[in-house]
Amino acid sequence: MSDRRRALPALATLTRRPRPELRPPAPVAPAPARRSRMVDNAVYAAGRRIATPSSAAESRAELDGEPGRLAWLGLYRPEPHELGRLAELFDLPELAVEDAITAHQRPKFERYGGTLFVVLKAARYRDVTEEVEFGELHLFLGRDFAISVRHSESPDLSRVRRRLESEPALLAKGSEAVLYAVLDAVVDGYSPVVAGLANDIDEIETQVFGGDPRVSRRIYELSQEVLEFQRAAQPLTGILAAIQAGFDKYGVDEELRGYLRDVADHVVQVNERVEAFRMQLRDILTVNATLVAQRQNEEIRELTEASIAQGEEVKKISAWAAILFAPTLVGTVYGMNFEAMPELGWAFGYPFALVLMAGVSSALYVVFKRRDWI
Repeated sequence: MSDRRRALPALATLTRRPRPELRPPAPVAPAPARRSRMVDNAVYAAGRRIATPSSAAESRAELDGEPGRLAWLGLYRPEPHELGRLAELFDLPELAVEDAITAHQRPKFERYGGTLFVVLKAARYRDVTEEVEFGELHLFLGRDFAISVRHSESPDLSRVRRRLESEPALLAKGSEAVLYAVLDAVVDGYSPVVAGLANDIDEIETQVFGGDPRVSRRIYELSQEVLEFQRAAQPLTGILAAIQAGFDKYGVDEELRGYLRDVADHVVQVNERVEAFRMQLRDILTVNATLVAQRQNEEIRELTEASIAQGEEVKKISAWAAILFAPTLVGTVYGMNFEAMPELGWAFGYPFALVLMAGVSSALYVVFKRRDWI
């Protein structure tokens, strides 16, 4: 018994599997901190920057209990959680926040109680590709705050901010001054687009009358660019009309009223030019189609004339071939050298054959001549 007991440990040693080496768990990388999309954040008093908070909460704290101040927060493609935080701090309307998160909205103007929500389409012309590049901009405007949300590189709101900061008297008028400055920048950005489109239309007219076959595609593509531009600029007429309708109700400053009317006049001019472009391109497309049809008709006429001339030549060749075929046939028949053939022994057989060949050929010549085949 004792020997068996002593053998068990040895057996256990042989059959025991080696334990895997225990390794410490791999360190878990910390989650990357969310990057703020806040481009600029400032608090103004009497039109002058008095603070540059590092967060929206600090801006809200700067406003609480201090009437007459204005916070302007600028964001570039913010995350949904950032807009959600802003909505909590500044009591932004839920539907407007959803639109700002989703983007791809049409230009519009909406009022939610004391908060304005404005969607604008900025435009920038690229001459190399002959394309109009559009940028979307959302504005939340309240009594003491302005929040701008950009979803593209244009417009450059840093220039707008510098302009207003250089005019404290204008910025002191509140969030309406921010609305005016942004609208003015967007509409001013339309002028180079209008100039670029006008230049392209002039080039297209030259191509149309020069007979360039590629011009039809260019007309179509430019027409699409004009339509997209019209969709961006045309709603501004209604937006500015709605803003002007609330001048008296919301006590908009008289100076700002004049500025906004001036922007409205510029929008009307832009829309008139764009509508003229659309009509002009439609007429150019019609003229180009007419010119193409004329060129095709000319080519068809030339082909028809060539075909008729070829037919006339074929008729002449056929007529002469028929005339020459008659003597060839007679000569071939009498040249077969058979003994039992009529008129072989006739003294007038040869002259008769010549007269027969000449007569048939003459008769065919007269017939073809009367039918203008010869």
